[in-house]
Amino acid sequence: MTRETTAVHVTHEAVGKVGGIGAVLQGFFTSKPYLEAVERSILVGPLFTTEGSVHERLGENSEVLYSSIDGFVNTGYAPTFHKIENFYNAGIVYGRRTFVDERTGIRSSPEVVLVDVRHMDKGPINELKRRLFEEFGVRSDLYEDLWEYEQYVRLAPVAIDVLHAIGATEDSTVVISHEFMGMPTALAAILESQHHFKTIFYAHEVAPMRRIVEKHPGHDTMFYNVIKKAHGEGLYVNDVFGDQSSYFKHSLVEASKYCDRILAVGDYVVDELRFLAPEFETAEIDVVYNGIPAYQVGVAEKLASKERLRHYCENLLGYRPDFVFTHVTRLVPSKGMWRDLRVLEYIEREFRTQDKTAVLLVLSTEVSQRRCADIRNMEAGYHWPVAHREGWPDLSGGEAGYYTAVQEFNARTRNIKIIFINQFGFDPKRCGRRMPADMEFMDIRKGTDVEFGQSIYEPFGIAQLEPLTFGGICVFSSVCGCSGFLRDVTGAKDVRNVIIADYTNMETHNYADIEDLLQIDRATRDQIEASQSEKVAMQICSRLPKNELEIESMIHSGYELARNMSWDVVVDSYLLNSLRDIPEKVRLS
Repeated sequence: MTRETTAVHVTHEAVGKVGGIGAVLQGFFTSKPYLEAVERSILVGPLFTTEGSVHERLGENSEVLYSSIDGFVNTGYAPTFHKIENFYNAGIVYGRRTFVDERTGIRSSPEVVLVDVRHMDKGPINELKRRLFEEFGVRSDLYEDLWEYEQYVRLAPVAIDVLHAIGATEDSTVVISHEFMGMPTALAAILESQHHFKTIFYAHEVAPMRRIVEKHPGHDTMFYNVIKKAHGEGLYVNDVFGDQSSYFKHSLVEASKYCDRILAVGDYVVDELRFLAPEFETAEIDVVYNGIPAYQVGVAEKLASKERLRHYCENLLGYRPDFVFTHVTRLVPSKGMWRDLRVLEYIEREFRTQDKTAVLLVLSTEVSQRRCADIRNMEAGYHWPVAHREGWPDLSGGEAGYYTAVQEFNARTRNIKIIFINQFGFDPKRCGRRMPADMEFMDIRKGTDVEFGQSIYEPFGIAQLEPLTFGGICVFSSVCGCSGFLRDVTGAKDVRNVIIADYTNMETHNYADIEDLLQIDRATRDQIEASQSEKVAMQICSRLPKNELEIESMIHSGYELARNMSWDVVVDSYLLNSLRDIPEKVRLS
């Protein structure tokens, strides 16, 4: 690896942060070690919409240099872009997007390439599909009616030609497929035998495994015990859970075995990849954890944020709780949000004996941001977010299901209540007039006493650890990838700031073989969850700080942990080592 390295990141989050991949890109592009090691970064993805003006094509903090959609040209690449567009009948948008770390002031502006693939000619695409099948066994005929698959196959040949056009294949270029979306482009790069592309599959999850975990009633309790047993018996996912080939994501992820290297964001992701097929047993797979934020704050700053949260709770419920718990997450099955309620049931019993109170603020939604006017109307009409109503602009289907559980919990408890804030964002403009006027999003991270994140499937889990640097207690499940990073940093020592719930612990349940483990149902999982939830609850109660001196200690230990789990550490100690280990390719004449 040389300073001339060009990194091409192929992703659906090229122009906006949607989830974990966007957080990774933000971390990389504002990391000093990354910027020192990688001379040129290029983001590549499909153009999802042609609505809006030319200046909106690449999202916020961006500069468009070329857009055939808008007839806009401000680059010398235009003549070559025209040839590519005419050959494929595609549209190209090219420019730069700026990433900034407000804390350090570090900024960078990687190039961005978006391709409008909606009306492309079939000839070149069918040729690529033929080669994908012959060389890698990917059967596009099974999936080409699925746009989620088709658009990324169409992206691939145009992306490679654009890289040639902008001179991104002259030096050491690595094509990084972020999840299945970039795999067709990575495979197309492998097919370019006359050039020296290196290829990486960046596994932010293993999609077939996520699907199995979410759909099976035994969830992680069943799945990770099955994997452990299967590994010892030489069995793989198709042997245990049936043929997965009908699932297009499985086909693309399995083809990652042809990449030069695979990066996994957590230890369990490595296990899941090894479980895909025998070839992955010897594949080059490196763990590259995600980074977490590390901000240094004092006791006064934390308490000020907590006081704003307590004031908000008082405005909503009529009292200021002793403790504020939080869960900031997407509303999807993998987040295991019912487990929070199980833990809180045990904390409630303990708090009654201590005469303590708490409120859990759940910030989660499964839809887009609601209009500020709608929030104010719901707030005035029926006291949102304490009360909710089904239907837009309030509860969607999945939100209504979760709120039913919240209502039941609140009806049965006295010392702990849950407030479900189904809105994207956390400030007075977005969340209503009863929120303190000086509240900002970071208050929910700084001021929390406990952050929950007990997922059933979580390749890493950045959100679970975001309050760590502010002295919060972070509670997550053992299958979260961040547990491995924490183990590396602490040497497996127990730390007061983190509580790990092991819902894969079979306790007194004995299963002789895989067939027995596959029979783990909700009833069995409920028993194990009840036992583990009580343990977690007692740990939380014993670790909650009792005074400012303990708060200061929690802030200090949390920051020290976070500082050793930063993006700079991830890049320097994990990512760059993996990139350096990829052998140099020999250019063929």
